[in-house]
Order: sequence, then structure tokens, then C-alpha cells
Amino acid sequence: MASSSYSNSPCAACKFLRRKCMPDCIFAPYFPPEEPHKFANVHKIFGASNVSKLLNEVQPHQREDAVNSLAYEAEARIKDPVYGCVGAISVLQKQVLRLQKELDATNADLIRYSACNEMPNLGGRSRMCSDDGGGGGSSSLAHSHGFYYPNWNNDPCGNNNGYPRGDI
Repeated sequence: MASSSYSNSPCAACKFLRRKCMPDCIFAPYFPPEEPHKFANVHKIFGASNVSKLLNEVQPHQREDAVNSLAYEAEARIKDPVYGCVGAISVLQKQVLRLQKELDATNADLIRYSACNEMPNLGGRSRMCSDDGGGGGSSSLAHSHGFYYPNWNNDPCGNNNGYPRGDI
């Protein structure tokens, strides 16, 4: 009998299927004995026969990627039988959209705040939006626990007709 690495320890697939692991086993390179759960998940979702057919139809250099994709989808299907990995992708896309909106809002607040601090002095009066009284008026960007709440008028600094609040 020819010596092979498969004769001592059967691959996870052959062990799961309770059959002898042959040297030319299609599963052996992709389902090592140390990862029995990988084949168990793939078998539960796709079946050993279908996986064997797929691996025989795929080019040898593409088989590892195919098995990794099958294993990922099988694990996702076990966690979410209806949507599988599509459900996980959908959740992540929604999270990206929510974070993008939050980033856009934060950037808009930052631009408004920067515009208030870069306004020139008019006649010795500051048009800066600050809470320290330097502008002689109240700020349109109220500070509360580190968040800024803008004043919703056309002037980003909250000024009316170019005059600081309280001077009208």
C-alpha cells in the first residue's frame, strides 16, 4: 500500500461520511481533519454529492476559493436560514448608510462652526459665535454635552442682519 498523508488521518469529509479517505479524495485538500465543523456545515446546507460535483467542475486553482465561499455561505445559512449571507450584507449596508449620514451631518456642523469662527470683525464688534461673551451676543451653536445644536436661520453664526444678538 502506498504511503500518503491521508491514510493516517482521514479528512474531515471522509470522517464525517464514515468512509475511507483515498489518496485522490477531492475533499482532503480543503477539509482538513482539524476542521470537522467546516465540512459538517457545508454538508448540512449543500450535501456532499453537490459539493463533490462542484469541486470536480471547477478548475483546480479555483477550488480553495469555492470551498471557502461554500463554507462561508453554509455558516451564514445556519445562523440565518432565510437570508444567509445576503442578510448580513444588508445589515452592513444599512450600517454604512447610517454612518455616512452621521458623518455628513457632523461635517456640515463643522463647516458651520468653522464659518462662524472665521467671520471678520465689523466695526470693532466680533461676529464670532462664541459663548464667552466676546461677540456680545449668544451663540447659535449651543454647547450641551459636547454636541452642537445649530440655529436654523440663514446666517451660519445666528446673527440677524449682521448685528450680534442683543444689539438690535
